Amino acid sequence: GEKIKENALYLLDEPENSLSPQRQQELVGFLEVSARFFGCQFIIATHSPILLGLPGAAIFSFSNSTLSPVSYEETESYQITKMFLENRERLLTELFEE
Repeated sequence: GEKIKENALYLLDEPENSLSPQRQQELVGFLEVSARFFGCQFIIATHSPILLGLPGAAIFSFSNSTLSPVSYEETESYQITKMFLENRERLLTELFEE
């Protein structure tokens, strides 16, 4: 396999596709080490609340054709995941009744 290059810029488009939550956490660790110790930068398009939780990440949201910085807790991915985890039974009941 290819090795990561020091001080490189990497563009990743939804790297979480086909990755289990555990593997997404491993990817976060890899990204952190690559940035901290090898000076790499990553621009990542993602909907994963796990990848969005990368410590120190600058998160931007695209909505209404504008780009704006948001906090982790303001991301739609975080909000929807949190709502589902806290209200799973009620949400599934409502979904199946429709």
